[in-house]
Amino acid sequence: MGRMFRDRHDAGRVLARKLDTYAGRRDLLVLALPRGGVPVAFEVARALGAPLDIFLRKLGVPGYEERAFGAVASGGVRVLDSEMMRRARISEAAVITATHRELDELARRGELYRSGRGPLAVQGRTVVLVDDGLATGASMRAAVQALRMMGPAAIVVAVPVAPAEACQELSYVADEVVCAAMPRPFRNVGEWYDDFSQLTDEEVVRLLTEAGDR
Repeated sequence: MGRMFRDRHDAGRVLARKLDTYAGRRDLLVLALPRGGVPVAFEVARALGAPLDIFLRKLGVPGYEERAFGAVASGGVRVLDSEMMRRARISEAAVITATHRELDELARRGELYRSGRGPLAVQGRTVVLVDDGLATGASMRAAVQALRMMGPAAIVVAVPVAPAEACQELSYVADEVVCAAMPRPFRNVGEWYDDFSQLTDEEVVRLLTEAGDR
C-alpha cells in the first residue's frame, strides 16, 4: 500500500488546492488543531493568504486519550460528549480533573505558541479548521462545537485524509467538510504519511511565528 503524503507540509499543500475557492477572502481565518494540524494548516494558510492560529485541547478518555469525550478552547469554552462519557463511564470528578488539566495546558501552550499574543478573534469570520487527518472524527466534532459557541460566520472542516464515514458525520455539524482523500480500508491516519513523527513545541512556535510574520 503506497503512502499518500511525504509529510504534513506535503499534505497541507495538497489540501490547500481543494480549498482554492477561499483564497484571498478578507474574512478568512485558518485554525489548526495542535500539534499535528499545525504544519498542515501552515501550508493552507500560506496558499489562501489567511492568518493562522491554534485552537482547542481535547478531553481524552482515561487510558484511551486519543478518544475525545469533549474539548476545551480559549476563553474557557467547554463541550462534552455525553454519549461517549456514558459509554466510557467517566465520572464527574474525572471530567473536572481533565478540564482543569487541559485548560492549564491550553493556557501554557497558548502563551508559548503565540509568544504572548492573544488568540485571533473568530466572531463573524469564515474559519477553516484543520487537522492532519481524522480517525473517528471525535476531536474534530468537539472542536466544531466549541468553535460554534464563539460566533464564527461559517466553519469549514479541512483534513488531508479520513474515512468517508467520519467526513459524512462532520457534515452534520460543520458548514462544509473538505476531505482530500477518503481511502478504504482505513486503519489510522499515520499509515498515509511517510513521515508522521511527533512535532515539538519548538517546531510549532517556529511555524506560527513564520505565519505571523507573513
